[in-house]
Amino acid sequence: MSILVTGAAGFIGYHVAEALLGRDEIVIGIDDLNPYYDVRLKGARLDRLRTKRNFVFHQSDIADRHAIMLISERHPDITEIVHLAAQAGVRYSLVDPWSYVRSNVMGHLVMLEAARKLPRLRHFVYASSSSVYGANQQLPFRESDRVDAPVSLYAATKRADELMSHAYAHLFDLPQTGLRFFTVYGPWGRPDMAYFSFARAIVSGEPITLYDNGRLKRDFTYIDDIVDGVIGCLAHPPEAGAPARVLNIGNHRCEEVHELVALLERALGRSAIIRSAPRPAMDVEETYADVDAIAALTGFQPTTSLAEGIPRFVAWFNDWNASG
Repeated sequence: MSILVTGAAGFIGYHVAEALLGRDEIVIGIDDLNPYYDVRLKGARLDRLRTKRNFVFHQSDIADRHAIMLISERHPDITEIVHLAAQAGVRYSLVDPWSYVRSNVMGHLVMLEAARKLPRLRHFVYASSSSVYGANQQLPFRESDRVDAPVSLYAATKRADELMSHAYAHLFDLPQTGLRFFTVYGPWGRPDMAYFSFARAIVSGEPITLYDNGRLKRDFTYIDDIVDGVIGCLAHPPEAGAPARVLNIGNHRCEEVHELVALLERALGRSAIIRSAPRPAMDVEETYADVDAIAALTGFQPTTSLAEGIPRFVAWFNDWNASG
């Protein structure tokens, strides 16, 4: 038996794969190592996974249906899939919208097709996003809220994934759980995320831009808590014939971005040069996860506060910068 992890060289995928390997699971990783951000970082994550004896890696694009089908045929013993590969980022969708449809929509469809043909598959867990809530004003965000008014193409593709998964659960009895991630951060994170880009700017003495004076609020969720939630969900597939489900996975805390900056300044020992700008149309004012459903299913309880998580990130960030 083995577990397939797509996006294994990505931020969340790397941490999930590492945790599964630590439990002596056999992990089959897929990643196309695309250059959306520094490939050296993806390569460094992958190098760490390759030191584990139960790790098998395939470099492949999830939207390439022929390649993915060949991989699944080579590993008919796959019992779970953690599908995390995607074109990430909200603002980049204004630059290259086609990549979002290819990776997030076609790629999701390819993975669904591969999943339904695996003879031993028990559970298909995939990454959705808190962005599907759009400009929802009801807080905290609950899975029962309407999600038919996305404010970015990225959000629209993630909602499309949820709808496709619903159809495949209905048509093929494919057991699925979609996880709506809320602002994940931590060591080995993505350089395009605000906390990472702020840290780089503070160290370099460059200005950072805070929208609405840093009053936007986010449910910042530390990577270790995310991993616990993903693995917990993996062990609890829906019953045969049940509809595909979606679950929030967040920290259940709503904190202003200027507090994030203050914690970065303290951990880095430097002050930020701050500029303010109006909030872009694709940025929501606030995110806040209701996590009652995932807690009831798995016992999920996030334990890492932003005040604890940011110094851990900064310690890794300093080491990464020192390594060149």
